Amino acid sequence: MLAGRVSVNGEVVRELGLRVVEGRDIVEVDGEVITSTEVRWIAFHKPPGVLTTRSDPHGGRTVYDLLPPELGALRYVGRLDRPTEGLLLLTNDGDVANGLQHPSRGVEREYLVVANGEVSRASLATLTQGVDLEDGLAKAASVRIVERGKLDTTLRLVLTEGRKREVRRMMLEVGHGVSRLVRLRFGTITLGDLKAGAWRELEHDERKSLVALSIRG
Repeated sequence: MLAGRVSVNGEVVRELGLRVVEGRDIVEVDGEVITSTEVRWIAFHKPPGVLTTRSDPHGGRTVYDLLPPELGALRYVGRLDRPTEGLLLLTNDGDVANGLQHPSRGVEREYLVVANGEVSRASLATLTQGVDLEDGLAKAASVRIVERGKLDTTLRLVLTEGRKREVRRMMLEVGHGVSRLVRLRFGTITLGDLKAGAWRELEHDERKSLVALSIRG
């Protein structure tokens, strides 16, 4: 029994399993109103040279140094290494964040890659067929050439997992260093025209799409 400690809309609850609707029903325990934490999702454009971490013992700037204090409790969803820039999602919804990062979900991450030298068609095929890294086989879901320059090749590359420095390690395996790496998309969320160092709240439909990705099997 609940011993009369819990009430919903002023009525004492005597049975377990009563459903309440957030934003409509008022739940009290021992006379104190219980409020749920507002779920927040933001998209942040991480600049290059900034660490995706809570703090840096060596004094380097972190993503939290660039965000307002009110967002300090949010956790990042997948890291970007120091030189990598682009889309970083942050949230206080741990369950969805964990689901999005689980390899079994196959959530896509799309990158703009500026690779040193001329990348051949054979190298593109190797990237999609898979290259052996020290932590296992890594495959690009897709890769295509966007532009060829005199000294480099710009690619759009899609992965379905988020291993440490995965894009850079894959490119090295086919003989190319990376001079610039930008994450353009995580799942259904795109970087768009968000400026470096800027952030925005996700829309309701964007949040729903992430929840759907986090639970698909």
